[in-house]
Amino acid sequence: MSPTAHCPSLAQRINNIDWPSLEQNLEQDGSAIIRNLLTARQCRMLSGLYAEPGFFRSRVIMARHGFGRGEYQYFRYPLPDAVQQLRQSLYPALVPLANRWNECLGIEVRYPNEHPAFIQRCHAAGQRRPTPLLLQYGPQDYNCLHQDLYGEHVFPLQVAILLSEPGQDFSGGEFVLTEQRPRMQSRAQVIDLKQGDALVFAVHQRPVKGVRGYYRVNLRHGVSRVHSGSRHTLGIIFHDAQ
Repeated sequence: MSPTAHCPSLAQRINNIDWPSLEQNLEQDGSAIIRNLLTARQCRMLSGLYAEPGFFRSRVIMARHGFGRGEYQYFRYPLPDAVQQLRQSLYPALVPLANRWNECLGIEVRYPNEHPAFIQRCHAAGQRRPTPLLLQYGPQDYNCLHQDLYGEHVFPLQVAILLSEPGQDFSGGEFVLTEQRPRMQSRAQVIDLKQGDALVFAVHQRPVKGVRGYYRVNLRHGVSRVHSGSRHTLGIIFHDAQ
């Protein structure tokens, strides 16, 4: 038997995710970690794409826009196979929770079961630019707290996958998630990710049940300052941009 026979495929790893537990964490904290979603080899392959401009439609230098320090590139269509597979395979498992959140918040929008149907909805509204992206940070780089909203149609969950190994490829650079509840101070979470781990989190708001029903909690995410080395992250956003 070959060594690779013991390594589950990406599709198998996605199928093996404990989705009820993940949903429970998302309901509680607005985020949930999927450990070891990508192998080290897959992480290196995806990180290596950053130096290949043919895969991308645009490059953003954060400091020019007040977004922080560092840079990122948006993929162009067609997406690399692994990115396309992640986008299409993770989306259906998140749709039930996304629809439940909208129902709790009194939002009439419901999401189709399959990702191509949702992308068709985005494109019909003029949101035709792909949003999956690769982010690259070096020493002293950081990403300010923000929300990834690109138009009228927004899927309420997204995924970030750390492609670099903390303590080996870089130091610092922790993923930070904050939430603001009405009439309360913001709560911050520092998320401990290892290479290949994925974080599923709310794009901009989620419902929280109070004594008078559900209320909206606003979330923002960012990355703290990188102290040394190089940090790469893959972002999977399910809606396209105008």
